[in-house]
Amino acid sequence: MELFLLLGLFAVCVVIGVPVAFALGISAIVVFWVEGLPLVIGFQRILSGVSVFSLLAIPFFIFAGELMLHGGIAQRLVRLAAAAVGHVRGGLGTVNVFSSMLFGGISGSAVADTSALGSLLIPVMKRRGYDADYAVNVTVTSSIAGIMIPPSHNMILYAVAAGGGVSISKLFLAGVVPGVLMCVCLAIAAWLVALKRGYPKDAFPGWTALAAAAVAAIPGLITAIIIVGGVLSGVFTVTESGAIGCLYALAITAIVYRSLSWNDFTLAVARAVRTTSLVMILVGCATAFAYLLALYRVPELLTALLLSISENPLIILLMLNLMLLVLGMIMDMAALILICTPIFLPVAQSLGMDPIQFGMLLMMNLGLGLCTPPVGACLFVGCAIGKTPIEQAFKTIWPFYLAILAALMLVTFVPAISLTLPSLLDR
Repeated sequence: MELFLLLGLFAVCVVIGVPVAFALGISAIVVFWVEGLPLVIGFQRILSGVSVFSLLAIPFFIFAGELMLHGGIAQRLVRLAAAAVGHVRGGLGTVNVFSSMLFGGISGSAVADTSALGSLLIPVMKRRGYDADYAVNVTVTSSIAGIMIPPSHNMILYAVAAGGGVSISKLFLAGVVPGVLMCVCLAIAAWLVALKRGYPKDAFPGWTALAAAAVAAIPGLITAIIIVGGVLSGVFTVTESGAIGCLYALAITAIVYRSLSWNDFTLAVARAVRTTSLVMILVGCATAFAYLLALYRVPELLTALLLSISENPLIILLMLNLMLLVLGMIMDMAALILICTPIFLPVAQSLGMDPIQFGMLLMMNLGLGLCTPPVGACLFVGCAIGKTPIEQAFKTIWPFYLAILAALMLVTFVPAISLTLPSLLDR
């Protein structure tokens, strides 16, 4: 009865427009009260959720991403991608995908990727004769690279939600191949659609222009190398890497590129503080909510339910993917990571799936949810920038969905895609 109250009250809060973080907290506290448990335990759970050392890295990662967004690094990455792949048919679509791959590896945020690169590329693509829906769809779907390719604060949330037993360093490495694979699939889809619609292609600018674009972009790319390389080498902790990455990004954008104004800096600080506050409130409330889910043995009940439907691991994994896809359409990604990990991870482990591989499966599924109504934050941002109705973009986005689903199936059923690079750390 209390479990239905917990889930029902949460659903009602979300439907009437209560922010997800507060919906989690309200439903958890009410159930603590109904159960007769001391309310102080509920608030202790909320505080314990944010009292995790690894979470200190999140504000640094977010701030570094904001500095990149407002400091001119995105523009230089776009020029590099344009010089490298802009000469293929529908070249700006391919440029869009690979720009997302480069910028996503620095910002670590799909929404930041959509906002930064969309503001740069969508207007240009429309002026060059590309349909608005195509420009929006390429930008939105490729932004998931910001979730997969390290550094990603979502992977830190997953490591915390998994109980601290998953290495953040291995998660960072694990995201490289699935992220690149997904971008390659999206680039193929973008090329095929461009071929069908007869979009133009640019002339190759020459090796000199490509080298100049690469030199201009290298200082920005080094930000990701510092953050990820520092963690993998053991020189820095994740938190220290984030702090040093922020200092480096500030130095590059303000001193080397000289493109970060005081107004840009204050805006980056304000947005980083706001986003960090939202994430931390969400983490705390989701921790209390997850405690009750564990108390009511929801993971065991879900495992038993799935096994009652089928004992075939392939069927169960497909059902897991389907449930995560549906949940990703209706809820915020960070909340789902914190809620779904304690529920679905035991199910995946019972099938012999490594927690790191499940993390990649989770990220890609929930990332696709960011591109799908009714919640789809990236889709809303992309359509707003492209001045395109969501209905129009959604009608023609299916080739890009298929590309992501193809990558998702490979990640789900080929463990080596996610686990080969992390296994190198054990040698």
